[in-house]
Order: sequence, then C-alpha cells, then structure tokens
Amino acid sequence: METSPRKETAGELVRIEQLEVDFDGFKAIRGLDFSLSSGELRFLIGPNGAGKTTLLDVLCGKVKPSKGKVMFRNHVDLTKHQEHQIAQLGIGRKFQAPSIFVTLTVLENLLLSMRQKRGLLSSLIAQTTVEQRDRMKYYLHMIGLEKKSKDKAGSLSHGEKQWLEIGMLLIQQPELLLLDEPAAGMTDSETEKTGELLHKISDQQTIIVVEHDMDFVRQFAKTVTVMHEGSVLCEGTMQEVQNDDKVAEVYLGRRGER
Repeated sequence: METSPRKETAGELVRIEQLEVDFDGFKAIRGLDFSLSSGELRFLIGPNGAGKTTLLDVLCGKVKPSKGKVMFRNHVDLTKHQEHQIAQLGIGRKFQAPSIFVTLTVLENLLLSMRQKRGLLSSLIAQTTVEQRDRMKYYLHMIGLEKKSKDKAGSLSHGEKQWLEIGMLLIQQPELLLLDEPAAGMTDSETEKTGELLHKISDQQTIIVVEHDMDFVRQFAKTVTVMHEGSVLCEGTMQEVQNDDKVAEVYLGRRGER
C-alpha cells in the first residue's frame, strides 16, 4: 500500500536570480542568486539580519521582492503569485511558533489540514476515504505521534507540537517545505528526533531549513548556504563552510573553531 508522496525526478526545483528585497530603503536581500535541486535538504545559516527568513518569506509569497526572478519548477514565477496560490503550487511554510488547533486532537489537526472541503469535523471524519485514513496513519507514524493521535494538541510537549505542525504540512503533500528554526526550544532528545525526521522527509520531498543551532546543523546538514548582509556568502558541506575564511570571519567566530 503506497501512501507516501512520490519525489520528482532530480532537477532544479528553485532558481533565484538577482533577488532584491527593500524595506523602506533597507535592503534585506541584495543581488541574491540561489538554486535548489529536487530532493535536497538545504540549511540556511548566517548571523541575525542576514536575510534568511526574508528569503523564506519571498518563496512562500509573504514578501514581494523589488527586483529579481524567483522560478519554481523552471516555469512558475513565484513573484506573480499570492500566498494561497503558492501553497496550492506545492510550497508549504512552517514558522517558528507552532500554529496548531490546541483544543482538537492530533488526528483532528491532521484531518483539517488535508486538502478537502472544510465542514463540520464530525462529518469530515465520516467522509474520509480509505486512502485518506491510510495517509493520516502514515504521517502519524512518520512524526512519531501515532500513540498520541487521540490526545488534545494543547497537551503535547513543545517538540511534539512542532512535529504535529510539520505533519500538518506533510499531509498536504507539498513539493517544497520551508522550515524556520524547527529545533528551537527543544530538549536534546527532541532535537535529535527532529533531525532524524528531516532526513526521513528529505527521502520524499525537498526542504529548506533556517537554523541557528550550529550543533544541530553540524549533525544533520547535507548542504549549507551561508548568508550575510542579504546575499550568499558561500555554499557547500558543513566541513567546507567551516573551513571558509570569509565564514570564519563573519559568522563562525575565531579561525579554527570547528
């Protein structure tokens, strides 16, 4: 029984050229070039104010750039679409604070997130198809909350709430997930599970993660993009990034800190 989404064939999923975002004279992003292939797990790092979250805001349509191209699947210009249209195109965004329905159960939260007609919750449950129920079970297992499916979301730990919200995105089967500091505020155990979850997701979907926890990045990053003052400073593996003199100077601290 196949309930997981199919990953697209390898190829360029996102291409950004000469992006500029201007907030009343302050250039949050300037001359940024960026590309992302299908199936990547890409971490964005850099000091506060580097433009990382603004880049996610542009990709999901929350912020419109003043200049530049933002192409999705080679032919869709995201700058010409609104937030809800971009979500329908297959881009899901998770912000730092969990946005869940605390008075509903874990299962009900997932149910409401599925792409289907909204209505009374009881009738929604009655109308679910076998495929939809299988999909809910699949993602409950993936986010590690199958044993808490009937618990109220408000009773979950901070980490579990974050996983639930990730599950609420996943059940909509987006092609690209944008995650802003998913491990923030978690215990060591929760952080470890979150990193493992990201690797599971990246077997099926493409992910961009903004993260400040360098230990988390070192442990789980595949490819890292370092941003500084609104543009890309360098890209590569964590080892390559840590050995870059420019990065050592502006972000990772003293030379030789590894």
